[in-house]
Amino acid sequence: MVRSFFFALLLCSTLSFAQEVNIIPQPVQLTRNEGSFVINSQTSLVVSSDKDKQTADYLNKYLSDHYGFKLPIVKKANKNFVTLKSGKSTDGIKAEAYTLKSNGKGVEINGNSEIGTFYGMQTLIQLLPVEKSTSLKIASVDIKDEPRFAYRGAMLDVGRHFFPVAFVKKYIDYLALHKMNYFHWHLTEDQGWRIEIKKYPKLTEIGSKRNGTIIGHAPGTGSDNTPEGGFYTQEEVKDIVKYASDRFITVIPEIEMPGHSSAAIAAYPELSCFPQEKTQLSDKIISDKSKEELANGRTKLVQETWGVFTDVYAPTEYTFKFLQDVIDEVVTLFPSKYIHVGGDESPKDAWKRSEFCQNMIKEKGLKDEHELQSYFIQRMEKYINSKGKTLIGWDEILEGGLAPNAIVMSWRGEKGGITAAKDKHQVIMTPGSHVYLDHSQTKNDKELTIGGFTNLEKIYSYEPVPKELTADEAKYVMGAQGNVWTEYMQTPAKVEYMIFPRLSALSEVLWSPKENRDWSQFQTKIETQKKRYTLWGANFFIEYQTVLTKPMNN
Repeated sequence: MVRSFFFALLLCSTLSFAQEVNIIPQPVQLTRNEGSFVINSQTSLVVSSDKDKQTADYLNKYLSDHYGFKLPIVKKANKNFVTLKSGKSTDGIKAEAYTLKSNGKGVEINGNSEIGTFYGMQTLIQLLPVEKSTSLKIASVDIKDEPRFAYRGAMLDVGRHFFPVAFVKKYIDYLALHKMNYFHWHLTEDQGWRIEIKKYPKLTEIGSKRNGTIIGHAPGTGSDNTPEGGFYTQEEVKDIVKYASDRFITVIPEIEMPGHSSAAIAAYPELSCFPQEKTQLSDKIISDKSKEELANGRTKLVQETWGVFTDVYAPTEYTFKFLQDVIDEVVTLFPSKYIHVGGDESPKDAWKRSEFCQNMIKEKGLKDEHELQSYFIQRMEKYINSKGKTLIGWDEILEGGLAPNAIVMSWRGEKGGITAAKDKHQVIMTPGSHVYLDHSQTKNDKELTIGGFTNLEKIYSYEPVPKELTADEAKYVMGAQGNVWTEYMQTPAKVEYMIFPRLSALSEVLWSPKENRDWSQFQTKIETQKKRYTLWGANFFIEYQTVLTKPMNN
């Protein structure tokens, strides 16, 4: 009886001991050892080279923001230290690998490269207590880690609703804290053009503003008659790109074509097949100012509701010159080797009615309007390739024939990704069924959303490599991405509410080995992570309860 009691006591203490470490995403190897280490203001931050100073500064800012102290940076220490040291690994996933060892003397983080060291530092952050303190006790551990996928991304749509620079940077920080490495920036839409293009000033003078927005779920119950607008100057874009780069995140710009182009057409009607035709807006939801402008002879307006619109780019020399000029300015702002051109939801109605388009189909020997879109995308791909960049498009770019070097982002399920991978094209999986963060989080969600239902468990269950692919074909799956479409996210607070805790689940899907993922274990870990959201001052969702650290309308 006594032996049973002590065995039970030992078992309980062992379980408690093991549960102290809750890291998201789950590392490849994690060993919990006896003992602990305490970080305080007297702990030295050892950095032996300039390339790790950036990571040291990031850690100090995190400590200062959330715990109220910084660590002195030195070149050598024998005890009470956190050491950051980077090697010289080759490119790719191996460059992102790191080891972390903590014991009573201190913490040693060794990255295969400086990015690996950065990710090791992010793991250290998750070993810190979630309560504010000036004495931070962390577990003694041995960790060996590297990501499963090379592409671990999240998209933010700033076309439907504009978000200030400060929040875009905060969003990037959220990605960094989850070891994600790509930020897909959706910059142009029917409802707003958000990037300064100096050769075409009307894009922001006219295209970045709309006269109102629908009330309620599309098609809406009326217009709020409240003007909305905003755009990023080229200097702001450069600042954001550098901010992301300092966190080892690549920013991929998206310039939509040929559809989702109403804002650009409002600025330059010549881009339309029918420049003199008025923008079709429902009398039910159109703003008073738009009614007035149309009555006074204006033909093209920035859209005020959500959906898919038939007025798309005409495949004319004027349009191609315009888009090439836009690309010329975009490539100077974004070092990324990728440029996203959209290519989705481009109705063919205008092209079918256009005499010019029908003649072009005959002259080019094309079968139909789908092949005309393929011609459009392939022509732009050649230009983008000439700038040393690779084109990414939504899976509609498969229709009519895929551009030779294009990467497919598969959103309408996995079929497009499977087709592209089998044709030896690289693929980024982003199916609406599992990784759309604009969907409702419960079946009875009281928040206004686009609809659908994607809870935490469903995202965590996602497997980015479809079972239909062979081992060789699976190599073309670069990774996956979560998408934040903002039709019904008007404020930063709402975006946070929609991404947390689901972004944490996605990060583990993309980083951790498939065999290391455990839903039961994750449910325990996410409870600690929720406390960390509170530490960050972020809004987040709990099933049947919303936790908001600031009002939704901020």
